[in-house]
Amino acid sequence: MTKLTDEVNKRRTFAIISHPDAGKTTITEQMLLFGGVIRSAGTVKARKTGHYATSDWMDIEKKRGISVTSSVMQFEYQGKRINILDTPGHQDFSEDTYRTLMAVDAAVMVIDSAKGIEPQTKKLFKVVKKRGIPIFTFMNKLDRDGREPLDLIAELEDLLGIEGVAMNWPIGMGKQLKGLYDIANNRVELYRKDGDDRFIPLDEAGQLSPDHPLAQDGLFESTLGDIDLLKEAGNHFDKAKILKGDQTPVFFGSALTNFGIETFLDSFVKLAPAPQNHEVNAGEKLAADDPEFSGFVFKIQANMNPNHRDRIAFVRIGSGEFKKGIDVTLARTGKPVRLNGATEFMSSARVQVSEAVAGDIVGLYDTGNFQIGDSIYAGKKKITYPELPQFTPEIFMRVTAKNVMKQKSFHKGMTQLVQEGAIQLYRGYATDDYILGAVGQLQFEVFAYRMKNEYNSEVELHSLGNRVARWINPDQLDSKMSSSRNLLVKDREGEPLFLFENAFAERWFKDKYPDVELTSRL
Repeated sequence: MTKLTDEVNKRRTFAIISHPDAGKTTITEQMLLFGGVIRSAGTVKARKTGHYATSDWMDIEKKRGISVTSSVMQFEYQGKRINILDTPGHQDFSEDTYRTLMAVDAAVMVIDSAKGIEPQTKKLFKVVKKRGIPIFTFMNKLDRDGREPLDLIAELEDLLGIEGVAMNWPIGMGKQLKGLYDIANNRVELYRKDGDDRFIPLDEAGQLSPDHPLAQDGLFESTLGDIDLLKEAGNHFDKAKILKGDQTPVFFGSALTNFGIETFLDSFVKLAPAPQNHEVNAGEKLAADDPEFSGFVFKIQANMNPNHRDRIAFVRIGSGEFKKGIDVTLARTGKPVRLNGATEFMSSARVQVSEAVAGDIVGLYDTGNFQIGDSIYAGKKKITYPELPQFTPEIFMRVTAKNVMKQKSFHKGMTQLVQEGAIQLYRGYATDDYILGAVGQLQFEVFAYRMKNEYNSEVELHSLGNRVARWINPDQLDSKMSSSRNLLVKDREGEPLFLFENAFAERWFKDKYPDVELTSRL
């Protein structure tokens, strides 16, 4: 085994997905705590005290208590290098999440045990399932009264079509929570106990010692009944199925009280795969330990450090080894680029990186060379990774600068924030007006907030409402086709498209111009 192969095999790169407020960011915090990266976990609920979640680094996230960007965090744990990508739960930022899911080898799905599977979780699960990567499930908020564990497991199969296999099982819940029956490790993990004292071994029959107080507890007896049912009628652990994404290991716990997280993390590190082969050049397989460096840009973020007005391109390394000063080729343009300034992240804290391998995420200081979806490679053979998903916006607004004297700041802010990919920029076909498009209202609020606070440029947004965006072949375009019901604009590449008032207006257009070809994005 080469040194590169050995290093690649130590990597575990995953994203955490959930519906908003299921506890995703809190779980990330607790993992960082076990990784020794932070000394105390700041929860989203602690906003008044000034303790904020480490992965929520943007000012607006701290004020609102939500994640609106994908944070990247790295730490060492049990001899493995863990790369966590904490994604926005809010559906208005699902584009960022979808692209992030292209850069990971596994996913952790966090479910609120009181609410079960919610709409955004279902949506994101479909993206993960399509990729065929392993999915690990954490049923959170066991410290509150929730739904029956058997119902939660059944819901995985009914709503998501994936087998759920229980790795541990609650002994009570809410105020009556006593602990977890750890099926995988044949032990009980006691609630509200510290250190190794919290683990009580079970005998070969899966029973506690008769003289242990919990053995006489009715809640424990009830749990044993559930365990017997699981052994007889439940799904059996199958690692091959897990690695294909057909079965999900299910863990219970409480992120807020840091209960069950360490057990979950231990199991995840053992079961999750190291970086796998990537498909490149429309069909070829590229091994992660191939010695030639390559990777792709899945995210661009401006002003992670407002003092320096910087711009970071996040690159998932797909093969080989990154070294400071490496010369690469940008596949889109064929131009050479030297990668001098690279950084790794613990949320907003950064570490200069001189070496990284396949599976790692590195941030490249960028002056405008990179775009989302760009492939880079170091060898002579061109390597192009598959395109990342693009989405058709649904809500549109005209945007203007409040202060015409600050046009320079306005244009700079517009350019940099649009390059991040959360909002799309269009121009009026004849007027050159600025029009923004997004999949959710919150993106406009974040845009306006960041323009004011990061670029000192207040903006005015005028709603055009929900519109149906459809691109048109330029050869078929006649500007007379445009009307108040189908606004003609151009995208950043200058390609023409219509913003239809509604589906009826689109149908009317198709009836009038049956030979004109209209297309949409994802």
